[in-house]
Amino acid sequence: MAKLSKRQKAIKEKCDAQASYTLSAAFELLKACPSVKFDESVDVSIRLGVDARKSDQLVRGATALPHGLGKQLKVAVFAQGEQVAKAEAAGADAVGLQDLVEKAKQGDFDYDAVVATPDVMSVVGSIGQVLGPRGLMPNPKDGTVSSDVAETIGSIKAGRAKYRIDKAGILHCSIGRLAFSAQQLEENFNALLGDVIKAKPPAAKGQYLKKISVSSTMGPGLTIDPSSLST
Repeated sequence: MAKLSKRQKAIKEKCDAQASYTLSAAFELLKACPSVKFDESVDVSIRLGVDARKSDQLVRGATALPHGLGKQLKVAVFAQGEQVAKAEAAGADAVGLQDLVEKAKQGDFDYDAVVATPDVMSVVGSIGQVLGPRGLMPNPKDGTVSSDVAETIGSIKAGRAKYRIDKAGILHCSIGRLAFSAQQLEENFNALLGDVIKAKPPAAKGQYLKKISVSSTMGPGLTIDPSSLST
């Protein structure tokens, strides 16, 4: 068995893996853990009471976080005609159609989010195998297929977080950075949780929120006490 580093030992002493924490206590504890040399991401995992194998129980969407994500997001926009100028004016990092398709096929596509107008989705679909595995394929459900490119780009740049469940029915989403205050993280979390609750599929039966945990990139995973949440 590998030996624990000094940092790992310190984290283990501070955190009880079997305990449940209030939201504020969990964020304060994450911030108190020994730091690394970069500003870690703070992430949320929510196990939902849905059957991810059924199309009518898929949960996905996007949340406008009140305090953003704490990083500058690079946005690429697939558009043509007058939408190109609108996207450029809104601050898109790259705008185009066939030229962007070719860049994506060649692997020269370093963007955090992708937006497309409805009229070009048939073209964007040709690189679905490139964008899909990276979570970048535009989709109407998370607002990235839109005729209002300016509003969509603005909301992404301001800190809109995309979420979706995996095959096990667990939703993963980043809600900020460890440099945020505990209150900022809590407010971002509450915005996400509110939208996830609204996104509950009508076909989902029984308990919807089964388990919630928060973690930082290099830190521990802490289970949240559901009774402490204002759901």
